[in-house]
Amino acid sequence: MPGSTFGKLFQLHTFGESHGSAIGGIIDGCPAGLEIDFEFIQHELNRRKTNQGLWSSPRVEPDEVKFLSGIFENKTLGTPIAFIVENKNQRSEDYEHLKYVFRPSHADYTYYAKYGIRDYRGGGRSSARETIARVVGGAIAKLLLKTLDIQILAFVSKIKHIHIPYVLDKISSDAIEQNPFRCPSDEKNDEIRYLVEQAKNDGDTIGGIITCVIRNVPAGWGEPVFDKLNALLAHAMMSINAVKGFEIGDGFAISEKFGSEVNDEMFLENNQVKFKSNHSGGIQGGISNGNDIIFNVAFKPIASIKKEQSTVNLESENIKIKIEGRHDVMVLPRAVPIVESMTALVLADVYLMSKINRL
Repeated sequence: MPGSTFGKLFQLHTFGESHGSAIGGIIDGCPAGLEIDFEFIQHELNRRKTNQGLWSSPRVEPDEVKFLSGIFENKTLGTPIAFIVENKNQRSEDYEHLKYVFRPSHADYTYYAKYGIRDYRGGGRSSARETIARVVGGAIAKLLLKTLDIQILAFVSKIKHIHIPYVLDKISSDAIEQNPFRCPSDEKNDEIRYLVEQAKNDGDTIGGIITCVIRNVPAGWGEPVFDKLNALLAHAMMSINAVKGFEIGDGFAISEKFGSEVNDEMFLENNQVKFKSNHSGGIQGGISNGNDIIFNVAFKPIASIKKEQSTVNLESENIKIKIEGRHDVMVLPRAVPIVESMTALVLADVYLMSKINRL
């Protein structure tokens, strides 16, 4: 299926549907000799799992990854790394009433328009369960980036209208993981919990924003002109289910400023180039400048709501629908490791590209 491969040198190819037997992938281009931490990879998968709290689907899946090739004695061989994660808690009968119905704002109609056939059980290939393979691939990319001391930290910075305050230099992965909503602080927890309970009781859903900061990326990563680092990050983020917006640095707000207000002036300190500000988000001309890379990703509310909606069916009839089954109230906390994983895949790819730029 065209479109199921991501990356040029460090590549991830994914396969599988939500209610099929398994989700899986093949990682190609990972250098040989990389030490694989299987506990870390499973931890990353656990962060993405369902049934994490009030906001999440009650579907219970072990999401245990099984590697089939490419690793020997805990090290990569340089050959393709194949893996699968079995689906063990499908309830396909929950979707039987949707067999001939297009759910509003889902991929049901667009997949049918494209292929003339669709897997109506949980959305098939369009399901967010597909992101399991991204997290496995991203975990291995993170292990590669760890050897370069590159850190990727994503967190929920806004839930609907609620902005979560944070100081970028003071946030930590421990604080984010201990927060029930993967926010950088607990300051708004009560307000968020009330909002989630209200949406859940109303059969509705919530969207918001995930912020990501990348530390210790050296200057010089990114490929002009079509493979700019910010373009690759935008592509990666916009490929995630439910993502509707991407901005880097000051983003859209920068359009309201004078150039004198947002130019990142430079100075030398100990023979190293430093910047007085970071309005551009760590990327200039599509190439990293050595600053922290900072971007925001906007997620729409999940399309599966229990309120009555208008739609059409395969018989071209106008009908009303209420969507039942097991669904998240919001995707944001579970999407944090997905954002990090896609970021890691981009960086692993551009890192390898940087090795062939000059003698």
